[in-house]
Amino acid sequence: MFACASRNALAAPVAVIVVACALSPAHAAAGVPDFGPNAGTGWVAQGGEFLPPASGPGPVMSDPAHPRISNAVAAATGQQPTFHIGDANSLILQPWAKAAVKKRADEILAGKPGYTRQASCWPNGVPAFLLYPVQPIFIWQSGKEVLMVSQEDHQVRHVYMNAAHSEHVPLSWHGESIGHYEGDTLVVDTIGLNDQVYIDNYRTPHTDKLHVVERFHMADGGKTLLVDLHVEDPGAFTTPWNAVQRYTRVQQDQIRESFCAEGNYNYFNLDIDPIPQAKGTDF
Repeated sequence: MFACASRNALAAPVAVIVVACALSPAHAAAGVPDFGPNAGTGWVAQGGEFLPPASGPGPVMSDPAHPRISNAVAAATGQQPTFHIGDANSLILQPWAKAAVKKRADEILAGKPGYTRQASCWPNGVPAFLLYPVQPIFIWQSGKEVLMVSQEDHQVRHVYMNAAHSEHVPLSWHGESIGHYEGDTLVVDTIGLNDQVYIDNYRTPHTDKLHVVERFHMADGGKTLLVDLHVEDPGAFTTPWNAVQRYTRVQQDQIRESFCAEGNYNYFNLDIDPIPQAKGTDF
Protein backbone atom coordinates (compact mmCIF):
# COMPACT_ATOMS: atom_id res chain seq x y z
CA MET A 1 0.00 0.00 0.00
CA PHE A 2 1.25 3.46 -0.84
CA ALA A 3 1.50 6.14 1.82
CA CYS A 4 0.38 9.68 1.16
CA ALA A 5 2.61 11.06 -1.58
CA SER A 6 5.04 13.89 -0.93
CA ARG A 7 4.82 17.37 -2.41
CA ASN A 8 5.45 17.67 -6.17
CA ALA A 9 5.44 13.88 -6.51
CA LEU A 10 3.82 14.13 -9.94
CA ALA A 11 6.29 16.39 -11.68
CA ALA A 12 6.45 13.92 -14.59
CA PRO A 13 3.44 12.94 -16.74
CA VAL A 14 3.13 9.35 -15.58
CA ALA A 15 0.09 7.57 -14.20
CA VAL A 16 0.12 6.15 -10.69
CA ILE A 17 -2.37 4.38 -8.47
CA VAL A 18 -2.85 6.06 -5.11
CA VAL A 19 -4.49 4.61 -2.04
CA ALA A 20 -5.84 7.60 -0.16
CA CYS A 21 -5.14 8.50 3.43
CA ALA A 22 -8.01 7.65 5.70
CA LEU A 23 -10.24 10.45 6.95
CA SER A 24 -9.18 10.99 10.54
CA PRO A 25 -11.88 11.08 13.26
CA ALA A 26 -10.68 14.51 14.41
CA HIS A 27 -10.98 15.85 10.88
CA ALA A 28 -14.42 14.29 10.41
CA ALA A 29 -15.67 15.90 13.62
CA ALA A 30 -14.55 19.36 12.56
CA GLY A 31 -17.76 19.99 10.59
CA VAL A 32 -16.05 20.52 7.24
CA PRO A 33 -17.69 19.23 4.02
CA ASP A 34 -17.13 15.54 3.36
CA PHE A 35 -16.73 15.10 -0.41
CA GLY A 36 -16.00 11.36 -0.12
CA PRO A 37 -18.02 9.73 2.68
CA ASN A 38 -17.18 6.30 1.26
CA ALA A 39 -14.86 4.73 -1.31
CA GLY A 40 -17.51 4.71 -4.04
CA THR A 41 -18.54 8.38 -3.95
CA GLY A 42 -17.28 10.21 -7.03
CA TRP A 43 -18.10 13.35 -8.99
CA VAL A 44 -18.68 13.54 -12.76
CA ALA A 45 -18.21 16.87 -14.54
CA GLN A 46 -21.41 18.12 -16.17
CA GLY A 47 -19.45 19.49 -19.11
CA GLY A 48 -16.06 19.70 -20.76
CA GLU A 49 -16.12 23.50 -20.80
CA PHE A 50 -16.12 26.05 -18.00
CA LEU A 51 -19.34 27.96 -17.40
CA PRO A 52 -19.23 31.77 -17.30
CA PRO A 53 -19.74 33.65 -14.02
CA ALA A 54 -22.95 35.53 -13.25
CA SER A 55 -21.16 38.78 -14.11
CA GLY A 56 -17.73 40.09 -15.04
CA PRO A 57 -14.96 38.62 -17.21
CA GLY A 58 -15.28 34.90 -17.86
CA PRO A 59 -13.39 32.09 -19.59
CA VAL A 60 -12.84 31.56 -23.30
CA MET A 61 -16.02 30.05 -24.67
CA SER A 62 -16.98 28.25 -27.86
CA ASP A 63 -16.70 30.29 -31.07
CA PRO A 64 -20.27 31.58 -31.71
CA ALA A 65 -19.85 30.79 -35.42
CA HIS A 66 -18.86 27.20 -34.63
CA PRO A 67 -20.67 26.11 -31.47
CA ARG A 68 -19.42 22.99 -29.74
CA ILE A 69 -21.51 19.83 -30.20
CA SER A 70 -20.43 17.26 -27.64
CA ASN A 71 -20.69 13.50 -28.08
CA ALA A 72 -23.59 13.47 -25.63
CA VAL A 73 -25.50 16.15 -27.51
CA ALA A 74 -24.75 14.44 -30.81
CA ALA A 75 -26.10 11.12 -29.50
CA ALA A 76 -29.29 12.80 -28.28
CA THR A 77 -29.94 14.95 -31.36
CA GLY A 78 -28.37 13.08 -34.27
CA GLN A 79 -26.03 15.99 -35.05
CA GLN A 80 -22.39 15.51 -35.96
CA PRO A 81 -20.08 16.01 -32.95
CA THR A 82 -17.46 18.72 -33.31
CA PHE A 83 -14.05 19.54 -31.86
CA HIS A 84 -13.55 22.40 -29.41
CA ILE A 85 -13.16 25.66 -31.35
CA GLY A 86 -12.47 28.58 -29.04
CA ASP A 87 -13.53 32.18 -29.50
CA ALA A 88 -10.30 33.96 -30.46
CA ASN A 89 -12.08 37.30 -30.01
CA SER A 90 -12.43 36.80 -26.28
CA LEU A 91 -11.60 40.05 -24.49
CA ILE A 92 -9.58 38.29 -21.79
CA LEU A 93 -6.86 37.20 -24.24
CA GLN A 94 -3.63 39.07 -24.80
CA PRO A 95 -2.62 39.30 -28.50
CA TRP A 96 -0.23 36.32 -28.45
CA ALA A 97 -2.78 34.13 -26.64
CA LYS A 98 -5.49 35.28 -29.06
CA ALA A 99 -3.26 34.27 -31.96
CA ALA A 100 -2.70 30.82 -30.43
CA VAL A 101 -6.44 30.18 -30.02
CA LYS A 102 -7.09 31.40 -33.58
CA LYS A 103 -4.33 29.20 -35.00
CA ARG A 104 -5.85 26.17 -33.33
CA ALA A 105 -9.32 27.06 -34.62
CA ASP A 106 -8.03 27.62 -38.15
CA GLU A 107 -6.33 24.21 -38.16
CA ILE A 108 -9.53 22.45 -37.12
CA LEU A 109 -11.62 24.34 -39.68
CA ALA A 110 -9.05 23.36 -42.31
CA GLY A 111 -9.72 19.71 -41.57
CA LYS A 112 -7.13 18.78 -38.95
CA PRO A 113 -8.33 16.89 -35.85
CA GLY A 114 -8.73 18.78 -32.61
CA TYR A 115 -8.62 16.08 -29.97
CA THR A 116 -8.09 17.16 -26.40
CA ARG A 117 -4.64 16.43 -24.99
CA GLN A 118 -5.99 13.99 -22.45
CA ALA A 119 -6.93 11.73 -25.39
CA SER A 120 -3.16 11.21 -25.74
CA CYS A 121 -2.64 10.64 -22.01
CA TRP A 122 -1.25 14.08 -21.14
CA PRO A 123 -2.10 15.56 -17.72
CA ASN A 124 -4.66 18.34 -17.90
CA GLY A 125 -2.93 20.52 -15.34
CA VAL A 126 -4.81 23.17 -13.35
CA PRO A 127 -7.49 24.41 -13.78
CA ALA A 128 -8.24 21.99 -16.65
CA PHE A 129 -8.15 19.10 -14.17
CA LEU A 130 -11.77 20.13 -13.59
CA LEU A 131 -12.64 19.28 -17.20
CA TYR A 132 -12.01 15.52 -17.23
CA PRO A 133 -15.19 14.21 -18.91
CA VAL A 134 -17.40 11.16 -18.41
CA GLN A 135 -15.34 9.43 -15.72
CA PRO A 136 -15.53 10.65 -12.11
CA ILE A 137 -13.01 12.29 -9.86
CA PHE A 138 -12.67 11.15 -6.25
CA ILE A 139 -11.82 13.43 -3.34
CA TRP A 140 -10.24 12.02 -0.17
CA GLN A 141 -9.63 14.26 2.82
CA SER A 142 -7.35 14.08 5.83
CA GLY A 143 -6.24 16.69 8.30
CA LYS A 144 -3.01 17.40 6.42
CA GLU A 145 -3.87 16.68 2.80
CA VAL A 146 -6.70 16.43 0.30
CA LEU A 147 -6.23 14.10 -2.67
CA MET A 148 -8.14 14.63 -5.90
CA VAL A 149 -7.90 11.64 -8.23
CA SER A 150 -9.33 11.40 -11.71
CA GLN A 151 -10.44 7.88 -12.58
CA GLU A 152 -9.34 8.61 -16.14
CA ASP A 153 -5.66 7.63 -16.17
CA HIS A 154 -5.52 8.14 -12.38
CA GLN A 155 -4.19 11.67 -12.54
CA VAL A 156 -3.65 12.92 -8.98
CA ARG A 157 -3.65 16.35 -7.36
CA HIS A 158 -2.25 16.89 -3.87
CA VAL A 159 -3.69 19.75 -1.81
CA TYR A 160 -1.64 20.48 1.31
CA MET A 161 -3.84 21.82 4.08
CA ASN A 162 -3.21 24.82 6.32
CA ALA A 163 0.29 25.32 5.00
CA ALA A 164 2.16 28.09 3.21
CA HIS A 165 3.48 28.04 -0.33
CA SER A 166 7.13 27.07 -0.67
CA GLU A 167 9.58 29.93 -0.94
CA HIS A 168 10.71 28.64 -4.33
CA VAL A 169 8.03 26.57 -6.06
CA PRO A 170 9.36 24.32 -8.85
CA LEU A 171 7.19 24.28 -11.94
CA SER A 172 5.17 21.09 -12.39
CA TRP A 173 2.09 19.70 -14.14
CA HIS A 174 -0.30 20.33 -11.25
CA GLY A 175 1.68 23.03 -9.47
CA GLU A 176 1.69 23.46 -5.72
CA SER A 177 -1.80 23.54 -4.20
CA ILE A 178 -2.38 24.87 -0.67
CA GLY A 179 -5.82 24.52 0.87
CA HIS A 180 -7.96 25.56 3.82
CA TYR A 181 -11.63 25.41 4.78
CA GLU A 182 -13.90 28.42 5.00
CA GLY A 183 -17.05 27.02 6.57
CA ASP A 184 -18.51 24.52 4.10
CA THR A 185 -16.04 25.43 1.34
CA LEU A 186 -12.64 23.99 0.46
CA VAL A 187 -10.45 26.80 -0.87
CA VAL A 188 -7.44 25.73 -2.97
CA ASP A 189 -4.69 28.16 -4.02
CA THR A 190 -2.36 26.89 -6.78
CA ILE A 191 0.85 28.34 -8.25
CA GLY A 192 3.97 26.85 -9.84
CA LEU A 193 2.24 25.53 -12.96
CA ASN A 194 4.34 24.80 -16.02
CA ASP A 195 3.27 26.08 -19.43
CA GLN A 196 3.10 22.65 -21.08
CA VAL A 197 -0.63 22.34 -20.48
CA TYR A 198 -3.61 24.50 -21.36
CA ILE A 199 -6.32 26.35 -19.46
CA ASP A 200 -9.13 24.46 -21.17
CA ASN A 201 -10.10 22.17 -24.03
CA TYR A 202 -9.86 25.09 -26.48
CA ARG A 203 -6.12 25.03 -25.80
CA THR A 204 -6.10 28.50 -24.33
CA PRO A 205 -2.44 29.00 -23.35
CA HIS A 206 -0.99 30.43 -20.17
CA THR A 207 2.42 31.31 -18.72
CA ASP A 208 4.20 30.19 -15.55
CA LYS A 209 2.70 33.29 -13.85
CA LEU A 210 -0.64 31.48 -13.69
CA HIS A 211 -2.38 31.71 -10.30
CA VAL A 212 -5.58 29.71 -9.73
CA VAL A 213 -7.96 29.78 -6.76
CA GLU A 214 -10.73 27.16 -6.59
CA ARG A 215 -13.62 27.05 -4.13
CA PHE A 216 -15.26 23.60 -3.77
CA HIS A 217 -18.65 23.37 -2.09
CA MET A 218 -21.67 21.08 -2.30
CA ALA A 219 -25.23 22.04 -3.25
CA ASP A 220 -28.60 20.35 -3.81
CA GLY A 221 -28.33 18.38 -0.60
CA GLY A 222 -24.95 16.93 -1.56
CA LYS A 223 -26.01 15.85 -5.06
CA THR A 224 -23.99 18.59 -6.81
CA LEU A 225 -20.43 19.80 -6.34
CA LEU A 226 -19.80 23.39 -7.41
CA VAL A 227 -16.35 24.79 -8.11
CA ASP A 228 -15.99 28.56 -8.35
CA LEU A 229 -12.78 29.35 -10.21
CA HIS A 230 -10.65 32.52 -10.14
CA VAL A 231 -7.77 32.80 -12.62
CA GLU A 232 -4.98 35.38 -12.88
CA ASP A 233 -2.09 35.37 -15.35
CA PRO A 234 -0.68 38.78 -16.34
CA GLY A 235 1.43 37.00 -18.96
CA ALA A 236 -1.53 35.67 -20.94
CA PHE A 237 -4.71 37.50 -19.95
CA THR A 238 -5.78 41.12 -20.01
CA THR A 239 -7.67 40.78 -16.72
CA PRO A 240 -8.38 38.28 -13.96
CA TRP A 241 -11.47 36.22 -14.73
CA ASN A 242 -13.88 33.79 -13.11
CA ALA A 243 -15.64 30.59 -14.13
CA VAL A 244 -17.75 27.76 -12.72
CA GLN A 245 -17.68 23.97 -12.99
CA ARG A 246 -20.50 21.68 -11.85
CA TYR A 247 -20.24 18.02 -10.89
CA THR A 248 -22.96 15.41 -10.36
CA ARG A 249 -22.52 12.93 -7.53
CA VAL A 250 -22.22 9.29 -8.59
CA GLN A 251 -22.03 6.12 -6.55
CA GLN A 252 -20.06 3.04 -7.60
CA ASP A 253 -18.20 0.26 -5.81
CA GLN A 254 -14.82 2.08 -5.75
CA ILE A 255 -12.42 3.90 -8.04
CA ARG A 256 -11.73 1.67 -11.04
CA GLU A 257 -8.70 1.05 -13.22
CA SER A 258 -8.71 3.19 -16.37
CA PHE A 259 -5.27 3.46 -17.92
CA CYS A 260 -4.86 5.64 -20.98
CA ALA A 261 -1.59 4.57 -22.62
CA GLU A 262 -2.48 0.88 -22.80
CA GLY A 263 -4.20 0.40 -26.13
CA ASN A 264 -4.07 4.06 -27.22
CA TYR A 265 -3.06 3.62 -30.85
CA ASN A 266 -2.96 6.13 -33.68
CA TYR A 267 -4.44 3.82 -36.31
CA PHE A 268 -5.22 6.55 -38.83
CA ASN A 269 -1.95 8.53 -38.63
CA LEU A 270 -3.76 11.61 -37.40
CA ASP A 271 -1.91 14.76 -36.44
CA ILE A 272 -2.30 14.28 -32.68
CA ASP A 273 -0.06 14.63 -29.65
CA PRO A 274 2.22 11.67 -29.00
CA ILE A 275 1.70 9.68 -25.81
CA PRO A 276 4.09 11.06 -23.15
CA GLN A 277 7.04 8.94 -22.13
CA ALA A 278 8.61 8.84 -18.66
CA LYS A 279 12.33 9.72 -18.76
CA GLY A 280 13.15 7.86 -15.56
CA THR A 281 11.78 5.73 -12.78
CA ASP A 282 9.79 7.13 -9.86
CA PHE A 283 11.28 4.85 -7.21
